[in-house]
Amino acid sequence: MKVSTFIKKYTMVLALFVVFVFFSVLTGGRMLLAQNISNLLLQNAYVLVMACGMLLCILTGGNVDLSVGSTLCLSAASAGQVMAHGGSMGMAILVALVIALIIGICQGFLIGRVHIPPFICTLAGMFLYRGIARAVLDSQTVSIQDESYLNLFTSYIQIPGFDVRRHCTSALITGIVLAVLITLIFVYNKRKNGGMSKGSMIKIAIIDALIVFYGYKLSQYQGIPVMLLWILGIVLIFGFLTQYTAFGRYFYAVGGNEKATKLSGIDPRKVYFWAYLLMSVLAGFAGLLVSARIGAVDGNMGNSYEMDAIASCFIGGASAYGGSGNIGGVMIGAILLGVINQGMSIYGLPDQWQYVVKGAVLLTAVIFDVVSNHKTGKS
Repeated sequence: MKVSTFIKKYTMVLALFVVFVFFSVLTGGRMLLAQNISNLLLQNAYVLVMACGMLLCILTGGNVDLSVGSTLCLSAASAGQVMAHGGSMGMAILVALVIALIIGICQGFLIGRVHIPPFICTLAGMFLYRGIARAVLDSQTVSIQDESYLNLFTSYIQIPGFDVRRHCTSALITGIVLAVLITLIFVYNKRKNGGMSKGSMIKIAIIDALIVFYGYKLSQYQGIPVMLLWILGIVLIFGFLTQYTAFGRYFYAVGGNEKATKLSGIDPRKVYFWAYLLMSVLAGFAGLLVSARIGAVDGNMGNSYEMDAIASCFIGGASAYGGSGNIGGVMIGAILLGVINQGMSIYGLPDQWQYVVKGAVLLTAVIFDVVSNHKTGKS
């Protein structure tokens, strides 16, 4: 593989590496502290989860869901109030997810069946659900005291008698085992499909090194966060859905050429419906993660979260015109955005300049997509 081809194919991976090294140096190595490495995941869990759903919306033609931050807030507010009034953890989770499901059904119906433009429909939802969330909370902050709820999402996996704080060997062993399994699966698939290239070998080597490094850092803090398991579950499900099922390929087909897709017997209305339904459910689940991490819910929770999810998708290679993008790239985009956010915060960069940096990164990613693929419009 030529160097130019390799750079173009793995641009975002290289960018992630460069940005991480840059902020590690800029912060005097504080980015590499075990606690910061662990917090990088916890602080950006909502982005990793919601970006999976946002990708489905973008695939249908560059559409986005602007209401996910408000949906997240309303779901979290509902769960918080249920527990505050004596409800069980299970009831709180069920109520939150049902509310997110209802929102998804409504928006999916309006966009898919009534043909309300996604931008207008979700913009209205952004204001509507935020207002309802504040009404549910009575414009107050609700503290979450249910330990079982908090532990379900924010605890750490430690083996009694084997792991102790800052010496959680199980995390390192898990990282090594996971790296070996991924390599074996990767090699098996490549050989089955015609052999491995140098580029593929470099790619899997980098992935393995990152997994082992992450496991090592987690072992120096409190071990494997339970939230990591939730995130991996969501990512694996949606990765399989988009890449290995006919249902997942429908989203690409609609974004690539909606008229041709309709003529081939696929109903685009159903595809739009499922895209916004799944997006809302993931936003509701992200609300559970965020509320558990913070330990409280207020009416401002989720502000601008939709922008982080959208930015992660475009930075991760999703086309601004729809029809292309994958979960792996989106995850890289989300982690890259998380590294930038954390690096700027640790360094102490003023808020106004943080917005400037994030805007510049997003614009650069979209320009790269348009120019590198010679696109001048959806056609």
